[in-house]
Amino acid sequence: MMEIEVVGGEMASFDADLLQLPEFSQLALKSNPHLAEELFSIWLSLPETNKLVKSLLSDAKSGTSLNSLGNSSVNVSGSSLPSVFPAGSTPPLSPRSTSGSPRVSKQRAGLSSLASPLKIVSEPVREVIPQFYFKNGRPPPTEMRDQCVFAIDQHFYGHMDGLQVQEFKSITKEICKLPSFFSTALFRKIDVEGTGIVTRDQFVDYWMRGNLLTKDLATRIYIILKRPDRSYLTQDDFKPVLRELLTSHPGLEFLQSTPEFQERYAETVIYRIFYYINRSGTGHLTLRELKRGNLIAAMQHVDEEEDINKVLKYFSYEHFYVIYCKFWELDTDHDFFIDKENLIRYGNHALTYRIVDRIFSQVPRKFTSKVVGKMCYEDFVYFMLSEEDKSSEPALEYWFRCIDLDGNGLLTPNELQYFYEEQLHRMECMAQEPVLFEDVLCQIVDMIGPENQGYITLRDLKGCKLSGNVFNILFNLNKFIAFESRDPFLIRQERENPTLTEWDRFAHREYIRLSMEEDAENVSNGSGDIWDESLEAPF
Repeated sequence: MMEIEVVGGEMASFDADLLQLPEFSQLALKSNPHLAEELFSIWLSLPETNKLVKSLLSDAKSGTSLNSLGNSSVNVSGSSLPSVFPAGSTPPLSPRSTSGSPRVSKQRAGLSSLASPLKIVSEPVREVIPQFYFKNGRPPPTEMRDQCVFAIDQHFYGHMDGLQVQEFKSITKEICKLPSFFSTALFRKIDVEGTGIVTRDQFVDYWMRGNLLTKDLATRIYIILKRPDRSYLTQDDFKPVLRELLTSHPGLEFLQSTPEFQERYAETVIYRIFYYINRSGTGHLTLRELKRGNLIAAMQHVDEEEDINKVLKYFSYEHFYVIYCKFWELDTDHDFFIDKENLIRYGNHALTYRIVDRIFSQVPRKFTSKVVGKMCYEDFVYFMLSEEDKSSEPALEYWFRCIDLDGNGLLTPNELQYFYEEQLHRMECMAQEPVLFEDVLCQIVDMIGPENQGYITLRDLKGCKLSGNVFNILFNLNKFIAFESRDPFLIRQERENPTLTEWDRFAHREYIRLSMEEDAENVSNGSGDIWDESLEAPF
């Protein structure tokens, strides 16, 4: 056995990790130090070990760095070191986890200078993802922004102190591309302090900070009209723009001497807007509903058209006149409420008592009237629009809820017969040839073509252009008889103006009739101021 010189006359403390024996677990060696020392003594006694130690000692004496072992003739890899056990005597152990050993970490750091077969994996290149979400929308391109700022500077040129509200129309129409009657609403949106002045910097900050330059027209209108703490529009939000429309539109100038009718006109327009656009019926008009409707196009039309009556959607004064006069005729005591007895007189007693009862049960629509058993003007507008154009989607939903007695979303033959019974009785009283319900039911099924022959759904009705006639058959005797007789005058009207709705045709006929009655009344009273139909202002 070779002799090993002990420095300082003492054996240095032995580290079991130095053995690097794959046949033994390092934990087992550390827990039994005597076994480790005994194995170390056996290893030192081997001839191969003697050669290795002598080579290391000579290298140390000659000053050769021990870190250059990779270039030494003595290979210290695990395969060339002498093993205590003969090859193949033990199975291989599972790989050892060395993540927590500080010495192994130190070894890994030192092995970086050796010719390690392991390749160092470079860190992946970090790709910068451009911003794709902007709270107020994507900012405008630089060129678009510069063009807009240049146009703004031109409009504010010579107005260093800012613009007043009456000077703001050009900004509203030319820069913001909004209808001109939005100028006051936009001005007050910017002038939050109420100073009566909007400076150039204030306008640029509002228009650019909110990225309104890149938004579509519907979104711009929605943002300008709505209150900051809400995510929807209410009826009150439309009043400022309608007030400005009444004061600025040439077709409404004649109403300036009658403020009470200005207010009624504005209310009627708003009720019509919510009837057609607010499909949820909540009174909260969302941006989605605003975009899906045709209100924006109607606003642009009324801003360009001097004849207000050519704007049939929402803004026609003739349409307002017809609705208001109908309500005034039924409201005999003029308390601005009508009850069942008043409504039964509508259309020369055209409706049945059963359908009127359903209307006042508030099944098709909850009344906004605060008086029990009476409907207010807004409730009447919803009723009249539904009655005179039963083919529109709001009307189909209105009357479907009336006929659907059990509220299950299906119109069964029993429900149809319940409402038709009164129609049949009225025909007999008027000496009209009665039409049996069995024949009527076959006619309705052939007309609608429902997916299931046993009932009719709202979807079936919306898929048929003649579905409005179903409700006339059930509870409007006058229109039922007109439908059976196929009035050639009405048929010719439909062919001449296929783009007009049933409501448009009805309102036109009624306005002519009411105008003639007004003229006749003026003549009978000996008035020299006979209304000309072109004036379109019977008040």
